[in-house]
Amino acid sequence: MRSDPQGPARRLVIHSIGPDPRAESVRSGAKSLLLPDLGAVQVAQIVWCSTPLADDERCRLTDFLVDPLLQTAQWGWVEPLGQTVEVAYLPGVTDSEAREVQRAALILGIEVGEVATGRLYEVQVPVAPDALDSLVRRLLANPVVERWSVSGPVLPPLGTRGAVAPTVERFVLGDQAALATLNLDRAMALDPEELLAVRDYFAREARTPTDVELEMIAQTWSEHCAHKTFRARLLDESGVEFRPLLQRIRDTTDQIASPHVVSAFVGNAGIVTYDGVTTLALKCETHNHPSAVEPFGGANTGVGGVIRDILGAAHDPIVCTDILCFGPLNLAPALLPAGSLHPRRIHDGVISGVADYGNKIGLPTIAGAVLYDEGYVANPLVFAGCIGRSTLDAPVLSGPHTGDSVIVMGGRTGRDGIRGATFSSLAMDATTGEVAGASVQIGDPLTERLVMEALRECVGMYSAITDCGAGGLSSAVGEMAEGIGATCELDRVPLKYHGLAPWEIWLSESQERMVLAARDPEPIRKVCERFGIDSAVIGTFTGSGRIVVTSGDAVVCDLDTSFLHDGRPQRTMVFRRPLRSQGGPSKASVPVPLAETLLLLLAHPNICSRSSVVHRYDHEIGGATVVRPLTGHRNEGHSDGTVWIDPRADEGFAVGIGVNPWYGLADPMEMGRLVVDEAIRNAVASGADPSRVTLLDNFSWGDPRDPEVLGQLWATVEGMCEASNAFGAPFVSGKDSLNNAWTGTDGVRTSIPPTLVVTAVAAVHADHVVTSDLKESGNALVLLGRTESAFGGSHVNLLLGTGGGAVPRADEFAPARYLRLHEAMSTGLVRSCHDCSEGGLAVTVAEMCIAGGFGAHIDVLPTDDAITAWFSESSGRLVVEVRRGDLERFLDLMEIDALVIGEVTADPVLRMAGGIPVPLANLAAAWSGGTS
Repeated sequence: MRSDPQGPARRLVIHSIGPDPRAESVRSGAKSLLLPDLGAVQVAQIVWCSTPLADDERCRLTDFLVDPLLQTAQWGWVEPLGQTVEVAYLPGVTDSEAREVQRAALILGIEVGEVATGRLYEVQVPVAPDALDSLVRRLLANPVVERWSVSGPVLPPLGTRGAVAPTVERFVLGDQAALATLNLDRAMALDPEELLAVRDYFAREARTPTDVELEMIAQTWSEHCAHKTFRARLLDESGVEFRPLLQRIRDTTDQIASPHVVSAFVGNAGIVTYDGVTTLALKCETHNHPSAVEPFGGANTGVGGVIRDILGAAHDPIVCTDILCFGPLNLAPALLPAGSLHPRRIHDGVISGVADYGNKIGLPTIAGAVLYDEGYVANPLVFAGCIGRSTLDAPVLSGPHTGDSVIVMGGRTGRDGIRGATFSSLAMDATTGEVAGASVQIGDPLTERLVMEALRECVGMYSAITDCGAGGLSSAVGEMAEGIGATCELDRVPLKYHGLAPWEIWLSESQERMVLAARDPEPIRKVCERFGIDSAVIGTFTGSGRIVVTSGDAVVCDLDTSFLHDGRPQRTMVFRRPLRSQGGPSKASVPVPLAETLLLLLAHPNICSRSSVVHRYDHEIGGATVVRPLTGHRNEGHSDGTVWIDPRADEGFAVGIGVNPWYGLADPMEMGRLVVDEAIRNAVASGADPSRVTLLDNFSWGDPRDPEVLGQLWATVEGMCEASNAFGAPFVSGKDSLNNAWTGTDGVRTSIPPTLVVTAVAAVHADHVVTSDLKESGNALVLLGRTESAFGGSHVNLLLGTGGGAVPRADEFAPARYLRLHEAMSTGLVRSCHDCSEGGLAVTVAEMCIAGGFGAHIDVLPTDDAITAWFSESSGRLVVEVRRGDLERFLDLMEIDALVIGEVTADPVLRMAGGIPVPLANLAAAWSGGTS
């Protein structure tokens, strides 16, 4: 019998009683990877303690951790009946479950010492070594953050974290070749001109830099933090100079001069007000690279990070959003690029990560999108958004001031998240997962919830606040101290464990931490103590204009803040203007009948039901989600936008999402216009006021050093700024994630499709809310907008494997149309409304039928060509349900581009002009049976 290296009093194994969905997930996952059938599978949780426990202590801890109706538990090692794999985190990776076990033990008065958690998999059918290794690496564990043992106990990460001595290195900055080597060795991701600027700075200082100083400069100047491409001087290939992209966006917002904007592109989030009393903080972030190498942790901390952005804007987070892009879930394993995870594993891990953080922290995930394309196989995209609330009369944050204390509160600092900012600024290849382990973090939503609660009570106690995101304390303190300076003592920083080098403490991106400036830190300390979270005064804002960091008696960093924030040479970048999509009016060739084409479109991964994803998220906690992601008589239909209204108020906000990378492949400038239109249209379809809309932009792109890729980016910014002006809807915040490229083992580099996500947040009155489900038989159905024959980037093209042709053009009449539609909604003329987007009119009407449980008879088409009429994805269009008695008033109000196309029927059948009638049951079966 094998002995347990931890001893029987230190290891608790918890099994489920009865069917275990985790086991079924392992079996189905192995099947999708074309591995042999595993037979019966058991999955158990393991809890390790570093301190031996007495019998009564084990009993009390077991009673606390184990539900006797659902679980059984046993202490010590039990000889397995089949093949086993044990998995544990690597040393230094955040283990939030272990932290909760420690809290529970503290409540019970049990000394457990260090705690770690893991998983035990037991397979009854013997698996060959090669297949077992593939099963472990591709399904059961992630070598980036975990280690494992086959047929024996794994070594838990207890007492193994002090291996690195807290030393400081100094570097001689030599010639360009030496600088390039240093740049590569330390993964600084700096440009050659930037390296020379660093060398010249330290030459003027007459000294050599420390590793802390080099890492701080690299973090501050990273693409992720400094937005170097968006701030670059731009030239086209003929030498004509253009404004930097960020300046172009800011100028557009300034030109609109919206009275609703409180602040734009300043601080952690954009701030708006629609009622002159309540303010909303808006932010959407990306967490792409981390999610590619550790999907659960990458998405998990993406949600946590954007929530802290809202906290850093001194607002109370109230809702979350998520937009996710994956490779095809049915991708053959043989087609998977070496070193990357399978899209199915990324998909499941990301969705679990989003759900884990949002659900546990107690915020509803109210809006989002899920897209699939082969371009995202090795580079998934994770856009995490959050909206927070405050008031215009909240205390003004005017600091930091000279003499204020530097306070860190929340989670402790460890080795997780090291160099995350520079890691996210580089392209990935087959070795990324092996070398980027320290850049990955695991979140602890329960700690962040305590931070949220504590900050609510700290209002008025601090003069400035920001979050520890990319770059950790280096970024947070560095940004707050710009122009004023600060001293910090690393010995005062609360650590998870000993043995961290000074640069690791300063750069660590350990989660759930905030940095505050306060004249008197004592009230904040007392609040944190009451909520059971760490806080510490680690320094002082000095007024010296320099960042000085000490470790023990040694000064490990002494940088001029003016050089740190203004000393980076501006890039000059050349772009190639992309060609506009060509082809004029086109007719898609559909070789199958209309009805069959519709059913195939409804089952398409980008159109089918998202209920399997949406139901993973809590979208109602707080009781203010008025329009949910799913709507209708059975909550099966997709909402265009979602609506949040405080039960005590008459007005709230609607959220609409716009994203379509297939337009970007064909015509990036038009994509910029169309995605803005889609986001606003989705919000308007839910009852939002189109005259009170603000926007967020998020770019995920390939390598901007490629003139063609940069040209796509330039064209997209131009298009979206034109649309922003046309709608009078300003951008208030944004984020770019570049270098989303993958280099395979064959040396071939592939980029993701150019992807722009626009989030529209608009004011909505509770009495004007509209949903997409059909309401009553006999009501008229009206198509708003103009239909053109343009199939570039359409889902009919994707379905049939065809390409080319012009993408739809932005409709110049859309802004006026949306204003008239809102007036109709405000006077009660609209019963339901759904935007025409993916799949065209046919999919739009079918989704309204599915949501409402009614049929529809469409006997009038907007054009003689049936394919164009049913499947064109022309912009600016919506289908509206209107009572027959209100139809004349509605048409008079809309004035133009309003066509009565049919009516709602009690008979559950969709009758399509020119096509075979399709029963509602068939529509719902195709829609719910698609892969999502």
